[in-house]
Amino acid sequence: MTAKDIIKFLKQKGFVEVSQTGSHLKLFNSVTRRMAIVPIHSGKIIPIGTLKSIEKQADVKFQDF
Repeated sequence: MTAKDIIKFLKQKGFVEVSQTGSHLKLFNSVTRRMAIVPIHSGKIIPIGTLKSIEKQADVKFQDF
């Protein structure tokens, strides 16, 4: 799964872009009050450990995608 896929999925779940610092994008969901930080490295697959961390931050499961 790439950063582009993750961002698309999170936006479908109600997250909006808040800011970007370097290669990291912050997304926020005002309903759940959750913040998720996604590393953006064009076209590269996000490592499983990073993916699990984003799932925990956002309180979502990417297997739903």
